Amino acid sequence: MKTKNQEFLAAFNKAFAENNTEYILNNVSKNIKWEMAGDFTANGFDEFSKYLKNMGSVEPWEIQINTIITHGKDASVNGIIRSNDGKEYAFCDVYRLTGFKNPKVSEMTSYVIDIT
Repeated sequence: MKTKNQEFLAAFNKAFAENNTEYILNNVSKNIKWEMAGDFTANGFDEFSKYLKNMGSVEPWEIQINTIITHGKDASVNGIIRSNDGKEYAFCDVYRLTGFKNPKVSEMTSYVIDIT
C-alpha cells in the first residue's frame, strides 16, 4: 500500500512522462531548485518552467517506476523511461518536499543514464 506522498510522486513522475506541464507546475514550489546532474541547474519557478517546456515531447513516453522511497520531507523515485522511438533511460530523482500534507516539490535532483 502506497502512502499519500508515494502516490503524489508516482503521479508527478507520470506527468513528466506524459509531458503534463500543467500538473508539474502546479505541484512545485515557487522557489523550486532542479538540478539535472551534469547538465543544468534551474533556480526558481521561471527557470524551472523554461527548462521543463524545452524538454517536452509531443508524444507521451512510457514510464516504469521501480521504487519510491519517502522519509519525512525527503524522497526518491527510480525506474526506466522509454521514448516512442525506442530510446531507454534509467533515472533516479531525489526530492525535497515542502511538507507532509499536500506537499509540493521544492528541490529535485535528476540522474539520467541512456541505456539504449
